[in-house]
Amino acid sequence: MAEPLASRPGNVARPKTTTPKTLEETYQKKTPHEHILARPDMYIGSCERVTDDVWVYDEATDSMLQRKCSWIPGLYKIFDEIIVNAADNKVRDHRQTLVSVEIDREQGYVKVWNNGEGIPVKKHKEHDLWIPEMIFGHLLTSSNYDDEEKKVTGGRNGFGAKLTNVFSKKFLVETSHKASGKRFKMCWRNNMTEHDEASMTPASSSDEDFTCVTFWPDFRKFGMVEMEEDIYQIMQRRVVDMAGITDASMKVKLNGKTLRVRTFEEYIELYPTFGEEKDKKLFAKIGDRWQVAVRLSNIGHQQVSFVNAIATTRGGNHVKYITDQIVDKVIETAKKKAKGTEVKPHMIKPHLWVFINCLIDNPSFDSQSKETLNTTKPNFGSPLG
Repeated sequence: MAEPLASRPGNVARPKTTTPKTLEETYQKKTPHEHILARPDMYIGSCERVTDDVWVYDEATDSMLQRKCSWIPGLYKIFDEIIVNAADNKVRDHRQTLVSVEIDREQGYVKVWNNGEGIPVKKHKEHDLWIPEMIFGHLLTSSNYDDEEKKVTGGRNGFGAKLTNVFSKKFLVETSHKASGKRFKMCWRNNMTEHDEASMTPASSSDEDFTCVTFWPDFRKFGMVEMEEDIYQIMQRRVVDMAGITDASMKVKLNGKTLRVRTFEEYIELYPTFGEEKDKKLFAKIGDRWQVAVRLSNIGHQQVSFVNAIATTRGGNHVKYITDQIVDKVIETAKKKAKGTEVKPHMIKPHLWVFINCLIDNPSFDSQSKETLNTTKPNFGSPLG
C-alpha cells in the first residue's frame, strides 16, 4: 500500500488556511441590475437544465406531440415575456389584428411584431425619458402598477420585457405612434449595460401603428452556445398557444406563415385523443372570460391552462376550481346511474384532461415565472368566480 504523502520524508502536513473575508466582502450591496444577473432564479426561473416530457408543435402533422425535451426554463421565460406583451397589447387595443413572430435559430434571434397602437413617443415629464426607453430599458417601470384598476393583462411587477433585455446580447425596440406623430428606435447591448441614443423620425397620418421587439439572447448566461432544437420547438409551441387563446379577430404568424388556429376550441383539437373518445369532448364558453373543455385521459390527470395569455404549466386555483366541479358532477351522475355504488374523487380525477383559457383580474402567481396561479376564487373577478 502506498505510504500517505504527509508521512513521507520531506513532506509535512500543513493545515489549510484561508484569508478571512473583509467586512466589505462579507456585506455587499448590489444594484437591481446586478442582483438579477447574480440571482436569475428569482426573476426568470431556473437557469439549470431541465429534462422532461413536454408538448411541442409538430408542423408536419399540424398537431401537438409529447416528447422528452432538454431546455433552460429561464431562457424560455425571457421569450415568453415578449410574447405576453404582444397579447397584452390586444387587450388594450382591440383594433390589433396581427402578431408576427420570427424565430431564427441560425442567427440566434427572436422578433415579435404587432400592429396594435404603438407606444406613445413622448418624454416622461418626471423622469425626462422617452416612454419606450423607460418601459423597455429601466427596471421597475410599468403601466400596471395601479392595483385599484382591474386589469386582465399579464404584466404587473415592472420587470417583464426588461428581463429579456438584461439577458440579451442585443435588444432592439421599434415603435410607431400616429397620435404622437413619431417613430422611435433604440438599441441596447451587453445585458442592458450599453445603449445607443434613441432615434426619432416623423410618423405620417398614413403610417400604421406598430411595436416590434427583436432580441438576441445571451446564451452564455444559460450555459449554452446557440439556440438548441428543443427550446426552438418549445418556443414554436408557445406561439401556437397564442394563436389559440387570443381573440379570433387576431391572426398569428410564425416565421412568415399564418397559423390556421384562431380559437381555443380549434387549439384543443391539436392535442391527441384516446381510443373511442376520438372527436369527443365537452367544451363550454362561459361569458367572455372563461373557456373550458374536458376530455378523457389514459395518461393520468392532465391540464393545459392559461390565465391572461400566461401559460400556467403547473395549474393553480383556477384549475382546481374547474376540476373539482367536473369531478363532483361525474360523481353525482354515476351515483344516479348505479345506485349504491361508491365513487370517490380519486377514482375520477386521473381520467380527466382539462383545458382552461381564462381572464382573471390582477392575477397573482407563485413566482415571477408565473407557472402556478395563486389568486383565490373570490378574486377571479367574473361571474364564474
